This record gives sequence, C-alpha cells and structure tokens, in this order.
Amino acid sequence: MKFNRILLKLSGESLQGNQGYGIDVNRLNDYAHQIKEIADMGVQIGIVIGGGNIFRGLSGAGKGFDRVKGDQMGMCATVINSLALSSTLDAAGQKNRVLTAIRMEPIGEFYTKWKAIDAMKQGEVVIMSGGTGSPYFTTDTGSSLRGIEIEADVMLKGTRVDGIYTADPEKDPTATKFHDITYEEVISRGLKVMDITATAMCMQNNLPIYVFNMDILGNLKKVMSGEDIGTLVHN
Repeated sequence: MKFNRILLKLSGESLQGNQGYGIDVNRLNDYAHQIKEIADMGVQIGIVIGGGNIFRGLSGAGKGFDRVKGDQMGMCATVINSLALSSTLDAAGQKNRVLTAIRMEPIGEFYTKWKAIDAMKQGEVVIMSGGTGSPYFTTDTGSSLRGIEIEADVMLKGTRVDGIYTADPEKDPTATKFHDITYEEVISRGLKVMDITATAMCMQNNLPIYVFNMDILGNLKKVMSGEDIGTLVHN
C-alpha cells in the first residue's frame, strides 16, 4: 500500500454533482463507497470538505456580506457537508466521527490533533469540519493545516480533473498534464492547485499533495494501490 495515513480533501462543489447546487445523494454515495473501500484496506483516513456548494465566504463578501461573517457562514457550510458525508458513511457501515474547529457540541466534537489521531488508529474515518476556525483562511489552508497536524503521509486532493495541467483543461484543449511538479513551480506558474497559503504550508512542512479525479469510482483505491492516475506535488 502506498500511504498509511492520508488527508483527503474534497471540494464542496463536487458534492453538488450534476445538480449545480446543494448535495447530490448519488455523488455522496459514490464518495462514501470509495472511502469505505480504502478504510477496509487499513488506511487511516482524515477528511476535509469545502463548502462551496452551499456558501462561499469570498463571493459573499463581493455581494456585500461582511468578510468575517461570510467566512463564518462558509465554515458552517463545511459542517453541513461533513454531517452529510458522516451520515452516508454510517449507512455504508463505516465508523466515523465529525470534529469541528469551533465548539458545536452536540453536532460534532471539538477538534484536537490527538482526538483525531486516536480515532483514526481505532479505524474510524475522521471528518474535520469548520475550516481552521478562523476567517480569511480557505478550506485548502484548513486541509493543509490538518494534514500537517495529523502527520498524514500525503494530502489527496480529489477534484473533477485527473491532475494538474499547464492551463485549465476544461477551457484550453492544448493544456498538457504534469506527471509531477514542485511546489515552487506551482506557485511561480500561478497554477490553481490550492491557494498560495495552503501550498506554502505544504512546502514548508514537506506534505506531498496528490491531485486526482475523485469523481470516477474506484480511483481512490487506485491511488492507494500506487497506480499513476494523477499529479504529485513535492519539494
């Protein structure tokens, strides 16, 4: 097996499936199936989900929301997504728990690194919600922080494209895919893998990022088995 402990970053937008908003139950079931599949292999799994399918703080600020309140709304959106995934994992028979970056009992337990690691060692999938708990940070930065804290071997960034390209492959047909790339090159080329804060944190703490297409069933297991289906970002 390629990695023992992972931080899986899922985008909120991908949860909306083909609906264009909210949460697509079929997409959620697909994700839960893939997560349980690798949990059954003995992988320790921490998960961070974005909230863009419900509310995005930055675009809210553009519409007149106070930035801090907008980001707090975004944090709540990540909690809603985390509860949805937790419920779907329950139905699939996968033990899990939701931890929140801000106190929100009984919705979730307050996050600490040690609570997360203990739960993962006991075979539970740990869903870490609420971003960093502070405004002005994205869920990308939240996932970098959590990945470093829980001492993950890698951050797996599940997206709807199969890796990192020279340009957006959905807009530019001439875009070519990287097999692997350094953090510095990602930053200097201005590639939209994650925001700069998140990328810099991973670079400083030597947490590799693997970008792959999570929307194809079975891909998560392929990554864990060492199949080369995405792009690796490293020092």
